[in-house]
Amino acid sequence: MDKQQLNQTLLTNHREFQHYLASLSEAQLATSKNNKWNAVQQLEHICLSVKPVRLAFTVPKFVLRWWFGKANRASRTFEVLISKYHTKLQAGGRATGRFIPTSDFKNYQKLNHSLTNEVAKLASKLNRFSEAELDLYILPHPLLGKLTLREMIYFTCYHVQHHQELVKQNLHYARCQRRRRYG
Repeated sequence: MDKQQLNQTLLTNHREFQHYLASLSEAQLATSKNNKWNAVQQLEHICLSVKPVRLAFTVPKFVLRWWFGKANRASRTFEVLISKYHTKLQAGGRATGRFIPTSDFKNYQKLNHSLTNEVAKLASKLNRFSEAELDLYILPHPLLGKLTLREMIYFTCYHVQHHQELVKQNLHYARCQRRRRYG
């Protein structure tokens, strides 16, 4: 994907996630089965994940290079990166530390507003970088290791879709349990 496509996908995927959450009732937003995160916690996790990426895209380029170095390989494709992410998840990879949500429903509106702002700022900051620079600078990812800026945006675009699917699966599982219970 080129920079324009990355920008559009980033905005679209996050907007779709937020529209999906907006279609849920308060009870659905708070539903959690099998110790899985509820929809509001999924939203918070996405906020917690986007913010450091946005911050990294904000610092001067020489600072990125100084802190994290530069790529010694070409950027992976979107498909290869997502496959690596799935492999890490299947091997037991999970969110840790500052990426673990703690919110409840009362924070939904605040989190939703925060995500809108963070994604808009990230999309704007993405424009500071040339196509070549997206493949030059790297950032650390807690599960995937060193990623180029392009790969980090790929991940950010996919990550929100992944968590939207998790919300859907959680709600589906809850509906199935209710059907079995009340027959």
